[in-house]
Formats: sequence, C-alpha cells, structure tokens
Amino acid sequence: MNKTEEQLSLAVKCINGTFVGKKEENIISYKGIPFVGQQPIGNLRWKAPVEYAPDDGVYEAFDFEKLAVQDLSITDHQGEDCLYLNIWKADETTAEKKPVMVWIHGGAFLAGGTGIELFDCTNLAKENPDMIFVTVAYRLGALGFLHLSHLPDGKDFPDAQNVALLDQTMALKWVHENIAAFGGDPDNVTIWGESAGAGSVTLQPLIKGSQQFFQKVIAQSGAPSQSSSLEEAISATNDLMKALGCKTVADLMKVDARTLVDTAAETILLRLFPVRDGRILPLDPWEAYASGAAKDITFLQGCNKDEMNCFVADWTMEGFKAWAADRKTKKYAQQLTDEERAKLESFCNEGAVEDYDADSRLFGHSWFIEGAIKMSECQTMGGGKSYTYFYRVESSDPIRKSAHFEEVPIVFAHPEQIEGRQYDATFSKTMRKMWLQFAKTGNPSLSADISPDGKAKEWPLYDLKDKRVMVLDEFDIHPAKESEVKIVDWDRTYFLTKYYML
Repeated sequence: MNKTEEQLSLAVKCINGTFVGKKEENIISYKGIPFVGQQPIGNLRWKAPVEYAPDDGVYEAFDFEKLAVQDLSITDHQGEDCLYLNIWKADETTAEKKPVMVWIHGGAFLAGGTGIELFDCTNLAKENPDMIFVTVAYRLGALGFLHLSHLPDGKDFPDAQNVALLDQTMALKWVHENIAAFGGDPDNVTIWGESAGAGSVTLQPLIKGSQQFFQKVIAQSGAPSQSSSLEEAISATNDLMKALGCKTVADLMKVDARTLVDTAAETILLRLFPVRDGRILPLDPWEAYASGAAKDITFLQGCNKDEMNCFVADWTMEGFKAWAADRKTKKYAQQLTDEERAKLESFCNEGAVEDYDADSRLFGHSWFIEGAIKMSECQTMGGGKSYTYFYRVESSDPIRKSAHFEEVPIVFAHPEQIEGRQYDATFSKTMRKMWLQFAKTGNPSLSADISPDGKAKEWPLYDLKDKRVMVLDEFDIHPAKESEVKIVDWDRTYFLTKYYML
C-alpha cells in the first residue's frame, strides 16, 4: 500500500470534514479535530460555542492543537482558538459498534488540556481494542467562567459564566453525531473526568439537552460542589475588573488573553468555577439530583483518602499554610456558625501530627470528599444508580500519601507518570478493568474470568441504608459499608456540602 492509499484508509468522513489519522503499530489517532464551526476568538470571546457545519474538506489530524490560555509554565502552545478533540482506536474492523469513553480533563478549571502526555490514550487503546477513547478541550479560567451579564453592556453575554461547560456539551454533541464513523457506539458513551473534570461531568447532566449525548458518568474526586454562586461569581468579576482598570465588557474585549489570564491568577486565583446561575445550571444542583434530574444516568464516583495533600506537596508546606489561612479568613470565618466551626476544628485536629494536617483535612473534605459522598446520596435519593469508591493506595511520598490525582496515571495506563514508585501491576490492571467494564456495561463488577487476579470483584450499588462503597487498597480491593471505613463524619463534616467549596 502506497502512502496515499494508506492515508485514504485512515480517513474518516465526519459532518464537518474528512479527517486523516496517523497509525502507530495497531493504534490510529486523530488529533486536533475541531468540534465547533468557529473558534471563540475576536467577537466570539465569552460567547457560546458556534455549532460545526457541513464541510467537504479533507484535513490532516496528526497533531494536538493549542491548549486553552493558562499558566505559561505548562507550555507556550496556547491560544483562545482551542476547541478541539482527539480520538484513539485500534486498527481493526468489527461489526459491533464499540463503547466510547470521553475524557474531560481537570486542572481547577484554570489549567490543563488534552495535549498532555499523561492523557494520551494509546496505551488504553492497546489494552482495550474493543473501546474508543476521546479527549476534549474547553475554555479555562477568565475566558471560560467570567460572569458578565451584570455589567452595563453585559446583556449580550448571558452565557459567559458557563461557556466552558457549553464547550464540553458541544464536544459531546459532536461525538454523538460523528463517532459511529470511527466505529463507536453513540448510544454507549461514558463521560469521564477527575477533579475539575469530575466537577464538569457531574454538572453536564444538569444542562438542558446534554443527557442525550451520554449514558454513564465516571467522576474521580469531583462533584457539583465545585461551583460558585451568582454572588461569588459577580464578586470575582468585579475584583478582576478593578485590577485591570476596566468598567465594561467593551473594555475587557481590548485586553489580550495573556494579560487577562495572568491578572486573574494574581487577583482571583481559585475563584472562577462553573456558576450556579439558575439558567444553564440549577441554583441547587444537589436538589436537582435528589429530585431525579439524572435518574437515567448511571454513575461511578469516589474520592481519595488524603485529597488535599497534593497541594501541600506542590505548593510547599509554607505556601499551603499561607493559602489556607487566607482562604479561611475570607470564607471559613464568615459563613460557618460557631457550632459548625467547633465541630470542624474538633474533626480536623483529631490525630493531626504535622502542622498542615488540620487544614489539609479541612479542605480535602470541603473540596472533594464530602461532595463525592453527597453526589452518591443525592443520585440514589433521586432513583438513580451510583457505584462509589474510596481510594486508599499511598504513594512513596510521605506528604502526598493517597492524594488528589494519584490514581490518574493508573487508569490511563501510564505507570511512568506515577510519582515515587510503581504500583502493583495486578492492582493497576484490576482498577482499569473495573473502569472499562463500567463504561461497557454500566456495572464495574468483575467476574472471575475477566478479573486480572482470577477472583471475582462484586461492586455493590450505593444505597441509603448501608452506604456501601468499594475500597481500593493495593492488595485488597473489597466492598464495605461507609461506616466501616469512615469516609465522612456525618455530624462534624458532612454539613460542609451546603457551602459547596468552602
């Protein structure tokens, strides 16, 4: 086969063009496929994504496109023209349509992207040739979550506070309408994310019209708690406007993206999240889930034992303590009652050894752990299904322990990305197998014949009485009642969910 014939064999006709992939060994990748009709630049900044249109052109899909504008230390290959997706599939022809997993990356809604080595799905596709993997990008930070409609000329930007979520929805629509051409099953799609990505995939089912594009959700360390109220969003915008010397959206439009993002990092760091605006998202996502808003969507979700410890390690102990003190001054002291503060302080100081332990426990529970359990509670109350996990495998780093993000290299089959040590190969394969089995069937349980260690793994549904979860220990994956592993303290910490991200 000559080069032209080979390229033609790797070409897939989609609604908005024919895309030619690249084959390495037996895996074909298609990188940098646009899922919008126009990129969100110029006058389209802060506007809802423009739907893709029919196109008879032929395009090479060989390389990752730009990341959304963010911290330059990640890469300088960035731009506002960033709305692209990537696909990996095994080079095999089968009559059966393959289940599809769509990854939405994390990064606190202000960093990350798809063109990152860790999120390359080649290894996953090799290990699971009967699946198709997709990664999608979305706008970040001040370009994806900036509330503008309260400004004098803001009425033409009603979606600005959640355009990044609408980007994700448009990508899911593209997958739904085009993935069959790649051999994928549009009626068996799992959306999957960690941290801000998990927050995203638990908010997507609450966006009108989005549920038609997927059937299952995997949320690792993230929940609707990772969102802002209208008041918080408006306050963040106003503080950024002041720092930039702007008074109107017209003024903001004149600010280049780099200045906008850098100034936001200096003035409103970790204050831009999806907004509970009552328009795109409900004012109370918990109530929406508990009322059955997503009862037809099946969830797999959970959290890690020492979630916040990664921030201690990454920011240094002194940096973390300074951030925690500032955050507590601005939110902890103002929102909690005296009784609630006393309960929290009792819980967080219990067993604390290092001087960062209490704050790490506080924010780990406030930002990640409580939200994961409340998500299971509310989804189950609403008549839906939730499979819940508690990840306790510790890294070799004495600070990180079982921190936020530690499990991600395992599920992506990138052992070289794990910090500190290699995890047990059988455990890693088993964890991936459960994730993939859930994506295929809606149930992560493994029968003995497909379990890597030859032993069946029965994963019970979360229920409101026993609150059963799957405990992920490196040499002992087993189900347990929540009361046996004590993920949350129902009296002293669970109330945090009403404050969303403290």
